[in-house]
Amino acid sequence: MRQFVTSYRGVLFFILMAAILTAIVLLQWLRPAASPIILVTSTSASDATATPRPLRVYVSGAVQSPDVYTLPADSIVKDALLAAGGPTEDADLDRINLASPVSDGQHVYVPHLGEENPVSYPSASRSGAGYKININTADLNALESLPGIGPVLAQRVLDYRQSHGPFSRPEEIMEVPGIGQATFDKIQDLITTE
Repeated sequence: MRQFVTSYRGVLFFILMAAILTAIVLLQWLRPAASPIILVTSTSASDATATPRPLRVYVSGAVQSPDVYTLPADSIVKDALLAAGGPTEDADLDRINLASPVSDGQHVYVPHLGEENPVSYPSASRSGAGYKININTADLNALESLPGIGPVLAQRVLDYRQSHGPFSRPEEIMEVPGIGQATFDKIQDLITTE
């Protein structure tokens, strides 16, 4: 018997492997089919996430192509500047905060070097109903147009915003040195953080 196993070892191995493979195929074939997986998704309006609208921003001053540009919702002043073809050679980029977020309908003005009084924004008191100055995106001139806010306080707001980040609510402007309750009472209906 031992001699038989030794003589036909290769054939026996082949037969054993064929038997194992046949058993595997039969088990797979006779196995019941799995139930399909059904995914249920909710389509209610409350579950849907809103896609933010793009922003339309007017870019002018010392830029290559002044115009109104459509930007993604999370854009900053630098994105608006780049959309306008970048700054001109005489742009004074130190006078604007390139990291400030922009808002829909905002006017981003890039001053020229040596320009003393860049284009001023309309004051909130002279504008149409509902116009508010966004204290997170307003430049020096827009802040100065607020009652009780002169050039010094406007610069303090810009400095505060740069070192502490955006205001989360209008009342936080009172954390800027020199802006107290009396000044806030004058401007609270004219400012927003959105």
